[in-house]
Amino acid sequence: MRIQSLHCVALAACVLTASASFAESLVFKGGDGPGKGKRIVLISGDEEYRSEEAVPMLGKILSQRHGFTCTVLFSLDPNKGYIDPNNQRNLPGLEALDDADLMIVATRFRTPSDDQMKPFAAYLAAGKPVIGLRTATHGFQGKWSFFGRQILGEQWVAHHGGHKREGCRGVIEAANAKHPVLNGVKDVFAPSDVYTVKNLTDDATILLRGAVTETLDPASKPVKNKKNDPMMALAWLRDYKSPSGAKGKAFCTTMGASVDLVSNDARRIVVNAAYHLTGLDVPEAANVEFVDPFYPSFYGFIRDKTFWAKRNLHPEDFGLGKSPVAVDPPGTPNWPFRKMGPSKK
Repeated sequence: MRIQSLHCVALAACVLTASASFAESLVFKGGDGPGKGKRIVLISGDEEYRSEEAVPMLGKILSQRHGFTCTVLFSLDPNKGYIDPNNQRNLPGLEALDDADLMIVATRFRTPSDDQMKPFAAYLAAGKPVIGLRTATHGFQGKWSFFGRQILGEQWVAHHGGHKREGCRGVIEAANAKHPVLNGVKDVFAPSDVYTVKNLTDDATILLRGAVTETLDPASKPVKNKKNDPMMALAWLRDYKSPSGAKGKAFCTTMGASVDLVSNDARRIVVNAAYHLTGLDVPEAANVEFVDPFYPSFYGFIRDKTFWAKRNLHPEDFGLGKSPVAVDPPGTPNWPFRKMGPSKK
């Protein structure tokens, strides 16, 4: 009886361990599509631009519309496992990078432990492809702060447009208009402002520039001042060299707030980049319709230290068939252009 009880305790411990491990991430198995058999790891973790909403939505599109198997990671409370974007130190599940074909990063000033970051370092040391969204240019602090400038081509510099006042219109770089990552990309608008980009080297392939717009209304016109002369780079491709000396390819866009991805073509350029960086032919017009309704929160910091514990969202709350409703931070401007409907396809 005692031996049987010990077996039961051991089994229970295994179940609890498996549950805890599963709860650290969200996995969308790839369906049929060109990306079938390829794996993408999408890493969220920022306090301001709601990557915990944007990244699962992208994972659903990439898996259900295009066949990639997607693993989504979050900044989590280490004790209770709820999503806590304000926790800069805990970013579990990076071992999913061990067999990944592409990494998508949407973090801001993270400081995970060296032990957690071992798979991340190994991924870069293998020269595998990277996509960076918005604050990924300053995605990490300390010994990992090289990531923005060395891998993506830029670091945090400044807001070029008026924060929460002026938006961003994507303007195709004429010299690279026929690049496949721009397939089907015609109308890009992002209500997050244009970032200053000043360290990008000449060997980068600029695909979009960001025109600062008068307001956050998608119909607003570019401002008529020096902010748009010249326009800042908004999306680009570049070759990187990792700290180990490995060479790889990266795509970066300084768009990427959850509300930016209401724009069909903002989503499309990310999907196109995923195809391109994994060696697949880019579709002429990739399907980027939402899989589930998407309710993005407006960007901004949430200073209330109890907010995320009270909201108590876990990775599985962003699973297929689930759509957490937006909760805007204090001081959110009137922005009535939020996507609220389900997919049409």
